[in-house]
Amino acid sequence: MSNYGKMMKQAARMQQQIAEAQANVLKLTAEGASGGGAVKVVARGDSSIASIKIDPQVFAGGDASMLEDMVLSASNQALDKVRELANAEMSKATAGISIPGLM
Repeated sequence: MSNYGKMMKQAARMQQQIAEAQANVLKLTAEGASGGGAVKVVARGDSSIASIKIDPQVFAGGDASMLEDMVLSASNQALDKVRELANAEMSKATAGISIPGLM
């Protein structure tokens, strides 16, 4: 088999691995928390928010800006974590080769 043929087979195999990794990324979830766990946010691999849980005790203080900050912090933490997981998944599929626009 020629070098070109081998290269085309490798490219096809990598393309399949990338497609599988992209499907796996969509299944990923990660949790972020703030306020000692009073606010918990779960993010999905597609960078959407799956859920937000707030301990009812947080409302007792009546400080809306503090609650907003805690939700924002937990959300950003969850999104950062899921991005890290997604990058690791894609890195496995591409053998560490950075492919622009993939993630």
